[in-house]
Amino acid sequence: MKISVVIPAYNEEENLLEVAHRIKENLPNGYERELIFVDDGSRDDTQRVLRELRATDPDIHYVLLSRNFGHQSALRAGIDYASGDCIISLDADLQHPPRLIPTLLAYWQEGYDIVYTQRQEDQQLSWFKRRTSNAFYQLMNGLSSVDFEPGTADYRLIDRRVAEVIQASPDVELFLRGFVHWVGFRQKKVEYTPEPRFRGATKYTLRKMVQLALSGITSFSVRPLHFATLAGAVVSGLAFLYALYALYIAFFTTQAIAGWTSVLVSVLFIGGIQLLVLGIMGEYLGRLFVQSKARPPYLVRETDAGLLPLGRRRRTTSSE
Repeated sequence: MKISVVIPAYNEEENLLEVAHRIKENLPNGYERELIFVDDGSRDDTQRVLRELRATDPDIHYVLLSRNFGHQSALRAGIDYASGDCIISLDADLQHPPRLIPTLLAYWQEGYDIVYTQRQEDQQLSWFKRRTSNAFYQLMNGLSSVDFEPGTADYRLIDRRVAEVIQASPDVELFLRGFVHWVGFRQKKVEYTPEPRFRGATKYTLRKMVQLALSGITSFSVRPLHFATLAGAVVSGLAFLYALYALYIAFFTTQAIAGWTSVLVSVLFIGGIQLLVLGIMGEYLGRLFVQSKARPPYLVRETDAGLLPLGRRRRTTSSE
């Protein structure tokens, strides 16, 4: 049996040697193995280090993307090229501890198709980071139809069957965290405490976190559209009642309608709701626009000679 380990990397030249060493140290004997590093358009010497690793270790492979496509696309590229009976994905900063790999494999051997990890809250993280992380999962659970457990990320093991479902997905912008929960299969959770980042700085900025949240919400739920419909109906009802009130004052009383304040507040309120609704609709239309172009989720500039075009086309069985 074969284990594939997928490691997306963006400007991680300082961590690659250590992460490769720790992963191989924690992979049990008796399995074929391959480590697939996916360079997501790095601007440092990540590519050079990967070539050097490949030259000294036949178990290590690399996929170089043509530019920075984002973490989710880099993960998907690694899964596409992986040929193992199971695929483990983890980040290159070593905050996902490789020491958990034997535990993930043990549950897979018990028959679980997906073994995912849940990060325990780290008090060493800043207050802002902890609050925004919690807010992300609360927002996702409130607006999507998929149940997201706080602290779950992209450190997981998936069986070959699950990998083939991911490979066959037509989604251009695939939100893997949600998709893996959505597909079902037998799943098992493993809790862990994150390690300190080995070297370098985090690549997940606030802007990228917001983009990830929007991608997750619009990928797995139409509840925002329901909210927009409800908000439009409520505002329309209130506007209609206000119009009746204004007509009553005009025709049946001698009182003048209140001045510009009430009119201004009403216009701003209704205008704000309209812009909110248009923004929500625009997010969904934007996703449909991107999907309709059917562009590939990533483009590969180079791979090492040991990798063939796609894992699902080249996988061999034990009988072969």
